[in-house]
Amino acid sequence: MRKPELAASIADHTGLTREKASEVINAFTDQISAAAARGEDTTLIGFGTFSIRAREARDGRNPQTGASIRIPASKTVGFKAGKAFKDSFR
Repeated sequence: MRKPELAASIADHTGLTREKASEVINAFTDQISAAAARGEDTTLIGFGTFSIRAREARDGRNPQTGASIRIPASKTVGFKAGKAFKDSFR
């Protein structure tokens, strides 16, 4: 499901217009992004947790040349599904 389809589904379910549903989705994703930028986790009980994860620096290989390269440490966003969410598709 893509964002427009999600907005349409939320609009049908809640009685909002598609435009308002799209604004809600944008506000939701903006707030999760802002929390991640501050280094905070976002937990939605029953759904899951968005968190910042640190990746250590490591050695890798250039797939085109086979040359060894150093991949620097970085941060990434992780998602861990909550129990109710996991149970919904089992």
